[in-house]
Amino acid sequence: MRNAYIDFSKMDCTVVALVSDMFVDGKPLVGYGFNSNGRYNATAILEERILPRLLNAPGEDLLDENGELSPEKAWSLMMRDEKPGGHGERSVAVGVMDMALHDLAAKAAGVPLYRWISDHYGDGDPDSDVFVYAAGGYYAPGKTLADLQAEMRGFLDGGYEVVKMKIGGAGLDEDLRRIEAVLQVLDGDGGRLMVDANGKFDLDTALEYGRAIDGYGLFWYEEAGDPLDYRLNAVLSESYANPVATGENLFSLQDARNLIRYGGMRPDRDFIQVDPALSYGLTEYRRVLDMLKRHGWSSRRCVPHGGHQFSLHIAAALKLGGNESYPGEFQPTGGFTDDAVITGGRVAPGDLPGIGLEGKADFHKVLRNLHS
Repeated sequence: MRNAYIDFSKMDCTVVALVSDMFVDGKPLVGYGFNSNGRYNATAILEERILPRLLNAPGEDLLDENGELSPEKAWSLMMRDEKPGGHGERSVAVGVMDMALHDLAAKAAGVPLYRWISDHYGDGDPDSDVFVYAAGGYYAPGKTLADLQAEMRGFLDGGYEVVKMKIGGAGLDEDLRRIEAVLQVLDGDGGRLMVDANGKFDLDTALEYGRAIDGYGLFWYEEAGDPLDYRLNAVLSESYANPVATGENLFSLQDARNLIRYGGMRPDRDFIQVDPALSYGLTEYRRVLDMLKRHGWSSRRCVPHGGHQFSLHIAAALKLGGNESYPGEFQPTGGFTDDAVITGGRVAPGDLPGIGLEGKADFHKVLRNLHS
């Protein structure tokens, strides 16, 4: 399958098992981490720079004032001797480890990650469930409009109320036919459909598509142009009345702040999609949220990219606006626990300690093979 920019036939990822010296029921506690879809593995950076700093640190340097594992202190150790800027795949490598460290910290406390995050970083009163939308609608050889409609009906049958599809991988006329085919499935309700161009368009094309789709009243128009082309996003926002969404390829506080300063984002309607797993982990993501708050943004305007369990826990704990979901793609890493039930477009993070990846049987087999 492909989106407007890349196909996924050669895509891989980094998966980490962080084995600790803490034991429960005779077994060591293990923290798991992996990177979100859409980025290749960052294993070399991990092995050459990030992991040695963590593994060579004195144990006490990883603990907080209560003697508990501190992902935040570990993050500072992993980033030692890293120059500012040039984030690239480094942010993915650190994000993988940050995920594993938070998984381990919550398991050590014996609680689901969202409760650990809420108690340590939030207000102690997390959301019990989270809005999720079903992402799909990719291009694939031989995929017809009827196939696209069947895919979207499957999402609705699975409990989702809002769906997302790709645009920009075909001409405007064909994409409009694809959009209208999906709208038929949604009874004409554009507010239940998102479209994603994956950064493909130049300014003129972004504006042309914007004019063509503005009348549909879509939930959002996502990543029309290059993620660092803030002027393109700002000019688009001047003429496109409905919500835009972007940020999944911004991997640092500084990049996200530049988006807010220069990208024309509107806090009353637009959405920020920074992905914690790709952007140095939850430690950096919290700094992004603090910056947004100072600029008048609600956390409810944040809906992370990635469609995985880590962001789901973060969304519940820090009261974000929702989370992406991939019911059909990016397995076994994507999606939620096997027993997760989507009802009315919402899902609960579950009660397993940590992130709960043990509740994804196929993925857990992969994870167990790393350390068994």
